[in-house]
Amino acid sequence: MPTSVTMPALGESVTEGTVTQWLKNVGDTVEVDEPLLEVSTDKVDTEIPSPVAGVLTKILVDEDETVEIGAEIAVIGGEGESEGGDGGSTAKDAQPEPEPEPAPEPARAEEPAAAPEPTPEPEPAPAAPASSDGPTTTVTMPALGESVTEGTVTQWLKSEGDTVEVDEPLLEVSTDKVDTEIPSPVAGVLTKIIAAEDATVEIGAEIALIGAEGSAPAPSAPAAPAAPAQPEPTRAQEPEPAPAAPAPASRASAADDVPSVDIETLSGTGRASGTDTVTEAYVTPLVRKLAAENRVDLSRVKGTGVGGRVRKQDVLKAAEEQKAAAARTAAPVSGATRHKAVSDASSLRGKTEKLSRLRQSIADRMVESLNTAAEITQVVEVDVTKIARLREQTGEDFAKREGVELDFFPFFALAAVEALKSHPRINAVIDNDSHEVTYHAVENLGVSVDTERGLLVPVVKDAGGLDLGSLARTITELTEKAHTGLLGPDDLSGGTFTVADTGRVGALFGTPIINTPQVAILGTGAVVKRPVVVEDEAMGGEVIAVRSMVYLSLAHDHRLIDNADAGRFLQDVKARLEEGDFERDLGL
Repeated sequence: MPTSVTMPALGESVTEGTVTQWLKNVGDTVEVDEPLLEVSTDKVDTEIPSPVAGVLTKILVDEDETVEIGAEIAVIGGEGESEGGDGGSTAKDAQPEPEPEPAPEPARAEEPAAAPEPTPEPEPAPAAPASSDGPTTTVTMPALGESVTEGTVTQWLKSEGDTVEVDEPLLEVSTDKVDTEIPSPVAGVLTKIIAAEDATVEIGAEIALIGAEGSAPAPSAPAAPAAPAQPEPTRAQEPEPAPAAPAPASRASAADDVPSVDIETLSGTGRASGTDTVTEAYVTPLVRKLAAENRVDLSRVKGTGVGGRVRKQDVLKAAEEQKAAAARTAAPVSGATRHKAVSDASSLRGKTEKLSRLRQSIADRMVESLNTAAEITQVVEVDVTKIARLREQTGEDFAKREGVELDFFPFFALAAVEALKSHPRINAVIDNDSHEVTYHAVENLGVSVDTERGLLVPVVKDAGGLDLGSLARTITELTEKAHTGLLGPDDLSGGTFTVADTGRVGALFGTPIINTPQVAILGTGAVVKRPVVVEDEAMGGEVIAVRSMVYLSLAHDHRLIDNADAGRFLQDVKARLEEGDFERDLGL
């Protein structure tokens, strides 16, 4: 029975998605949760898995086409239903013949004559399923930690037909938190591998089948020869899917044979661009994670996978060859990675190109914000000299303890989050349709990150419950994920207030645009040393001293937040920072 595939929900406030690449072709066989296509939104790029096992019979949405959430994008039929299966086409051809009732009778008369020879062949066919009809145990992707929703199969330690014991390792799985082995839940024979190596599947999804001892491998083996068989001229174009039949083992990336174009730029989304040619080279989340951890430049790694795809082994080999880069990886990660210089920007001179989907989405959202909110900006000057001294005194110990460098930004973020608890108007959203205001009971802090693809705003969930070390570590982790393309929809949704670090590139202050439906955004300028007039009781009055100064700018929606409200919020943030009472947070 055909199953409709629809555009799924892709995050809070996301109403549509753009099909960037189909990983399967019409006629291809797909397994449950096997990736069908890649979809891009204004927040994240992700894969859409198949809801059922079967054959992709129809693609309803072309690449680069944008459709609304819930719209039908493809149809999947049962095995034999699509034109892609030879069994299905023969079944259809066989049915029209019995329709004329006089014809079946002579056919039946001839069947007994021809029956003796074909009869032995059909008998073994039922025998194979019979052996697999015994007790079968489904192996699923187990829970792999709190908040982990999926895992990537890195290596199968057993092959189809192998005998396994209880708790014997079947495969290796990687997540964004841990690499581990999955043991066999029962003793028996591994009859079918559902999730191929490099495939990413959700927790609870089927990954293999284990039958009783003596069971034959599942019918997937006979299915493979059936695909190449092309006795029927109707499938004139079937040779393309046919070579792709073995490809499921490499996660559908073999659908396209990547030409011998040198990959010069490889973004976190797995998009590869040559100088004059653009090609697609799928990079799994695991590979991107390994490359990020080992500081391996994927553009310099030669892939040994299907079509030149970069695999885990390629990254590990490159990491070994780059001992200097590996040594740098061991050093604490700096918060400065929130801003990354775009490489080879000079190559854009004299060039005309279309805005990327992400740039288009950013543009649409910014214009929508300016057309919706009554935006106004206030700026205050803050003396952060005490924080500067704390950083000098405790920065090294903090980096060893937390694994990240202690820069100014976590202090700004912490002060803002604490002030939000006393100023609920700043931590709110406006529903333009119902004209209702929701004052949040939790502080989910959005942090703007400048990446080569464009501006992304990952969200620190429940930032109000984190101390300085946890906040700094979480911000750094989300920043790294943004640069390596590992952010998921959950990482980019749910924000209630945003902080933009405009000072990282040297700007004294800026007037950031509100990330609607939020009602405010805090911009932090560059910290600079300069002479200022300060009160010095020991000196008996005012003196000129060199201080570390910063400008904080708050853009707010005047529909809800008056200037006085914004001013009081900024003054509370300023007082917290100038007080510099962070010793307890720093373990002093």
